[in-house]
Amino acid sequence: MKVLGVNALFHDPAAAVVLDGRVVAAAEEERFSRRKHGKRPVPFSAWELPELSATWALAEAGIGPDELDAVAYSYDPALARPAGELGLDDPFDHVRQDYARQAPEFLASALPGLDPARVRFVPHHVAHAASAGLALPQQACDVLVVDGRGESASHLAGTYDGNTLHVLAAQELPHSLGLLYEDLTEHLGWLRSSDEYKVMALASHGRPRFRAELAERVHATGDGGFETLPVDWAALAKPRAPGGEWLPEHADLASSVQTVLEEVLLELVGWLHAQTGNRRVALAGGVALNCVANTRIFAESAYDTVWVQPAAGDAGTALGAALQVSYDAAEQLAPFGAADLGRGWSDTAIEDRLRTAAVPWERPVDVAEEVAQCLADDGVVAWFQGRSEYGPRALGHRSLLANPGSAANLDRLNAVKGRESFRPVAPMVRAGAAATIFRRGPLPSPYMLFVHDVADEWRDRIPAVVHVDGTARVQTVDPADEPLVDRMLAAFERRTGLPVVVNTSLNTAGRPMVDSPLDALECFGSAPVDLLAIGPYVVRRDRHPERTRS
Repeated sequence: MKVLGVNALFHDPAAAVVLDGRVVAAAEEERFSRRKHGKRPVPFSAWELPELSATWALAEAGIGPDELDAVAYSYDPALARPAGELGLDDPFDHVRQDYARQAPEFLASALPGLDPARVRFVPHHVAHAASAGLALPQQACDVLVVDGRGESASHLAGTYDGNTLHVLAAQELPHSLGLLYEDLTEHLGWLRSSDEYKVMALASHGRPRFRAELAERVHATGDGGFETLPVDWAALAKPRAPGGEWLPEHADLASSVQTVLEEVLLELVGWLHAQTGNRRVALAGGVALNCVANTRIFAESAYDTVWVQPAAGDAGTALGAALQVSYDAAEQLAPFGAADLGRGWSDTAIEDRLRTAAVPWERPVDVAEEVAQCLADDGVVAWFQGRSEYGPRALGHRSLLANPGSAANLDRLNAVKGRESFRPVAPMVRAGAAATIFRRGPLPSPYMLFVHDVADEWRDRIPAVVHVDGTARVQTVDPADEPLVDRMLAAFERRTGLPVVVNTSLNTAGRPMVDSPLDALECFGSAPVDLLAIGPYVVRRDRHPERTRS
């Protein structure tokens, strides 16, 4: 069965193709359009069709729109209610609903040959659940979805019997943990539905001194749901102007909301586990990108396995919707593997782009060794290899790399990317060495969706990746899954004794992650990066005249 999954309503438009139960392509529209999170000026920001990513995904799968058995759209307008009835202040909600109802016609116009009658509406939170529960390598699991909003709810708790979802609880709007976090993000001067990860990072710099006041407004209700009453943010901390200085009171407010969020999530998973007794839980929804909360669930809940899909936000509902429709058609579903489901480029295509750009380049004997030497010499490397990642994390395909042994490299990378100084960068570590260096969080951790305590004896050895609270957001690298990245890490370890490198996304502030060779060259040309490793080729910042193309 040939299924195209589409997310195209709130934010992060994306497309995915599932053929005969196997995921063959998945990507966010922002990687093609270069508009981060698919944002356009209000009121059109929420309604960008993933035309470019869908067209690419179909081509990658080798099929045309006319060959599709179904298009799975991750929102069901039949389940929606007017925003006013739900207690939401959303003047564009009625336009959004009209847009969703007309999605079959819009998709048929964007993908010539598509029969609009083949569009299937999948409830938003069911699509979220499927993106995790149907993709989990081990079946029979519980699932918890928490985000800003779906059609009329903001949460789903359920369990999979085989591949059949049984919904056990759902929280009706306006109560929403995701919208609460979005409100705080906006109060702190950042973009809602975009910059929530900045709040999570800032929280580590504060104390949860407003926790008691917030817990009166935000708490679990004991029946699998929760309550989020309106919060007077200004009574706790004054608003921060966009681009303005953050103050201790802002960090304390972020810490307080983060703490209350974690406590509510722990109560939700505790309730869910009590209903089922299962040992595994899959998390999805935008809140599942909160890796600090994920780690508390892993460390403190009764579940042995906590699994989070790398595109846990709305982009992942394109995959989830396609998996759900495939399952409904009795397809045998393959488990989710690596996250490199986006665009890739042949060596020839990369070389052609380098020639067109007329930049000095070379093909070393081994690009992994070349990069390891540059990192050992304390250079910053732009790493562009293989297919791009699905989801917001750079996982060794579109990364900026640096030496973790120099504490100055944290500020250096934040300056390269043009982002806030309090933001951490992450360690990429060889899987076999991870347990020696990182504690508490789950290992392996291939998708960078948990935080781990850094062992005391390692904090001074890899200071660039140790956050202010002594943790690190780890990505483990298995040589069977990522042989080139592992060879680079091994080569770096031979030179430095460190099986870890700094890994952050290959982009600059406000821009989507690099996706194409052209994007990589533009980023390299505008940022103080020492080496671009693109496929088997390298481009050097110093451009020594004696180096020639090979």
